Amino acid sequence: MRANSPDRPKDSATIEERVATLLARMTLVEKVGQLTLVDANDAAAPQSLGDRLRAGLVGGVLNQVNVEIVNELQRIAVEESRLGIPLMVGRDVIHGFRTIMPIPLGQAATWNRELVREGARAAALEAAGAGINWTLAPMIDISRDPRWGRIAESFGECVLLTSELAIAMVQGFQGKDLSETGSIAACAKHFAAYGAVESGRDYASTDVSETELRNVYLPPFKAAVDAGVTSLMPSFSDLNGVPASANEFLLRQVLREEWNFDGFVVSDWDSIRQLQVHGLTENDQESAFEAANAGVDMEMTGDAYSEHLAGLVEAGRISLQVIDAAVGKVLAAKFRLGLFEQGTTTVAEAGQVAGEKALATAHALALQSVVLLKNDHGALPLSIDALNSVAVIGPLADAPYEQLGTWIFDGDPGLSVTPLSAIQGLVGDRIELRYVRAMENSRSRTNDTFDDAAAIAKESDVAVLFLGEESILSGEAHSRADIDLPGDQAQLVRRIRATGTPVIGVILAGRPLTLSNVVDDLDAILFAWHPGTMGGPAIADLLFGIESPSGKLPTTFPRVVGQIPIYYSQKNTGKPPSNDTVVHIDDIDTFAPQTSLGMTAFHLDTHFTPLFPFGYGLSYAQFEYRNIRATAPEVRLGDAVTVSVELTNRGVVAGDEVVQLYVRDPVASITRPIRELKDFRRVRLEPGQTITIDFELHTDDLAFYGRDGQLTTEAGEFHVWIGGSSEAQLRTDLRLVSGN
Repeated sequence: MRANSPDRPKDSATIEERVATLLARMTLVEKVGQLTLVDANDAAAPQSLGDRLRAGLVGGVLNQVNVEIVNELQRIAVEESRLGIPLMVGRDVIHGFRTIMPIPLGQAATWNRELVREGARAAALEAAGAGINWTLAPMIDISRDPRWGRIAESFGECVLLTSELAIAMVQGFQGKDLSETGSIAACAKHFAAYGAVESGRDYASTDVSETELRNVYLPPFKAAVDAGVTSLMPSFSDLNGVPASANEFLLRQVLREEWNFDGFVVSDWDSIRQLQVHGLTENDQESAFEAANAGVDMEMTGDAYSEHLAGLVEAGRISLQVIDAAVGKVLAAKFRLGLFEQGTTTVAEAGQVAGEKALATAHALALQSVVLLKNDHGALPLSIDALNSVAVIGPLADAPYEQLGTWIFDGDPGLSVTPLSAIQGLVGDRIELRYVRAMENSRSRTNDTFDDAAAIAKESDVAVLFLGEESILSGEAHSRADIDLPGDQAQLVRRIRATGTPVIGVILAGRPLTLSNVVDDLDAILFAWHPGTMGGPAIADLLFGIESPSGKLPTTFPRVVGQIPIYYSQKNTGKPPSNDTVVHIDDIDTFAPQTSLGMTAFHLDTHFTPLFPFGYGLSYAQFEYRNIRATAPEVRLGDAVTVSVELTNRGVVAGDEVVQLYVRDPVASITRPIRELKDFRRVRLEPGQTITIDFELHTDDLAFYGRDGQLTTEAGEFHVWIGGSSEAQLRTDLRLVSGN
């Protein structure tokens, strides 16, 4: 590719000057072209798109990962168009490229900022080697409904955890400098409150108060903006009656005026034309008008902009300043990426360099993502020396594609190491392994081989069941109303339990599942999410005690689907439930008066608590928290206080613990959550080791958006807990005071 041609601004100029110089030379048609993003998933893309590229009618392409084709598209755009503007090349690089990391929800279970950053960096390096310079990730929607298929793509239910990992992933993708080899632009999505869709159905409506929006759903996006994210994508859904792609409150007031976001906004797939389907507009022209005026800079795959923007400007309905502002942001991103200097990918080894490191990162992420939910009587870890035989059963024990999870268009199942193969490699000929798949897939309703599975279980010292969901059961447009184990898996669990052999459950899934119907029949449960390429070795290491489990839940596990939404930071209500006030449906006296049923906020047919709470996860180590204390009982507005706790490993093995700090504001001008995570730290302790963990809690951490929509910090008492989950009991109290 030629660099610094006479048609280009010189390198010595600032990006703002280069953008202004280029804008001044562009026709209106060429400007609209920069706002047009087209699907190029075709080997003939250079031929089918060639004339549009030469005419400057395309600003970016999607879904082309053949580096030779990408380079040819870039060559045509740069060498055969009037202004030689290079292309954005986008792809859904969600949790890996060739090498697949755990799904984002699994990565959130690591509670490890640095490791998540490394995973995104490995993905960026591999993707850049294919000519990609822009990923449509991370997805940072707060997700509190496990029925929603896209919870797999999220970091879970917590504002702070999601915000911290959003920053980490943006930094991993974009690197220290967007123009350096291997950096790709990130795109934070979906703005905003997409995770609050009704009934967990993709594309459904959301209705969220502005207070809840500002306190819960917007902070992760603000964190991404502050971290320098290049682009942002509005939600498919409407928000309080206005689809996000036409929502001026979100895209102009919040994003531009309040946050001063200087990147560009790209629509989701054809979502501008879908404004008509929503019922907001009557045709594509009006859809283009609404989206452009609201602040959508670039249209993905639709043709509302390419067909109608120029005419809307010429008719005076959209100002040229709106178009110039949008084009300027797209051009600025291209300059920051260094595309005008080097748009083609000549360093083919970029992906290979990542590949050498990516497997190690994938293994580390998988290892730290697995959550030990149950371990009765020390059923785990298994001992290679003490066992003679192990039965491996289930549809996901040896499924290299399924363990990769959703959004893995470019993932290579040939790289996958399955649990069965990893266990075989670990134990060698020291233990006899017996394997029965038992079910064709996770949804299967045929149980012809259950007898075979039960037979090998009965003959073995322990049975390890690999259960869960296939990858196709989660992700976009893959919502579920029933989130029990699908198919006949529960029956399989009961059959194996009936043999009398100890039963270990390893569950691979793209969401939290309701496990109440199997939890009592499993002696131990490892929840592995969809763990990616190196899921097998990670699971084998944990099963046999090579490493101790350290994952913590990034989302609450309900007992039954009827509890949804259930999350750790709910409000107290005026009538909170307790063990003393609830009555189960089976215990109701036939002639009892209505008032005998407790009159509190609970369901008659299940407990008011979750099956497993947010932040929860067991270990083979035994951690003890003691002596929580603050450096002062009071803290003045604008100051900070240090809150400390002593942590001891009372066990006989080393282990990692995720230490979590929660607060509650019990009296405020609006009702506040019963707990909010404010900080966390992953630490490793040897057997018998005691360390002191210090958290700095600033009064800014106690701020919230009040009735007037403004950020405020109110004086008063605050409760502070430190522990290993959201149910931590060790507490101290602080008083925030204002004035001198």
